[in-house]
Amino acid sequence: MEIAPVRGTATIEEVAARAGVSRSTVSRVVNGSTAVSPAALEAVRRAIDELQYVPNRAARSLASRQTRAIALVIPEQTDRFFGDPFFASIVAGIGEVIGDSDYIMNMLIASDDASAKALAYLRGGSVDGAIVASHHTSDTFLDRVADVVPVVYGGRPARVRADDYYVDVDNVEGGRVATSYLLARGHRRIATVSGPTDMPAGIDRLQGFRDAMAEAGLQPVAVENGDFTEVGGALAMARVLAAGECPDAVFVASDLMARGAYTVLREKGLEPGRDVAVMGFDDSAVSTALSPALTTVRQPSLTQGRYMASVLLDILAGRPAAHATILPTEVIERGSA
Repeated sequence: MEIAPVRGTATIEEVAARAGVSRSTVSRVVNGSTAVSPAALEAVRRAIDELQYVPNRAARSLASRQTRAIALVIPEQTDRFFGDPFFASIVAGIGEVIGDSDYIMNMLIASDDASAKALAYLRGGSVDGAIVASHHTSDTFLDRVADVVPVVYGGRPARVRADDYYVDVDNVEGGRVATSYLLARGHRRIATVSGPTDMPAGIDRLQGFRDAMAEAGLQPVAVENGDFTEVGGALAMARVLAAGECPDAVFVASDLMARGAYTVLREKGLEPGRDVAVMGFDDSAVSTALSPALTTVRQPSLTQGRYMASVLLDILAGRPAAHATILPTEVIERGSA
């Protein structure tokens, strides 16, 4: 009696190598996603046949797979998510677009200790796609999310892959314009409280600051990293003042950190906007609640959320979608600078 060969011994990596595509492309074909080019689709199907690959969740059609749900993944600690107005605007923009569609949104706050649980949930077939609203270079589990379902990132990923989709603001230009604004008003002793160096937004805003200072032939008075929180901004501002020469202006890479900087300046007898010009970044509700109101760089967070949701819906519907969408920023002049 002839024994049939054992099927399903090939791995998804072997299929990807045979087809000449990424692992995530194979995963999308297996899961019935339409976000795959016809050429890639044919190559993957041919490799599956040749290698007799059988996926773990075998043979579910696109119609049966669709959940009409998407996941909003927030890889942050809970206190930061609820304490930062940036996330409120992003979620509001996403909610507007999803609310007008046939999809529902499930939100996952996936801090370091919850990432494995979030990944297991996404792998379980409960959603058709995901939006990742923020991430750090250490959030490697997000790469595995993109291998399971189509993903749109809020902000440029730390490691951009050819088939990634993301919606970002021009953080380099925003940092440059913010610093140029301070320079144009005669400030020369300028420091910065930058964002975290494990996030592209923090890295890019600092790069814009450095570019503008270099163009002016100046060295920063001090560069201190914060963490996009009020406490982090206060600690970084204290280090700036302890570094030596007191700045006449400071570019703070988020409005929340600027609020912390206000507190420290006043503790040292310095009045924001009078003794030290302060420039923020976000144009969140924090900026108008401060006194003097904060001059800041507006990033269109609500619009960013809308774009993120629209791109994901286009992908899920098989419509063309831009891999990179970059939104402009602008300075909003108030009383602090």
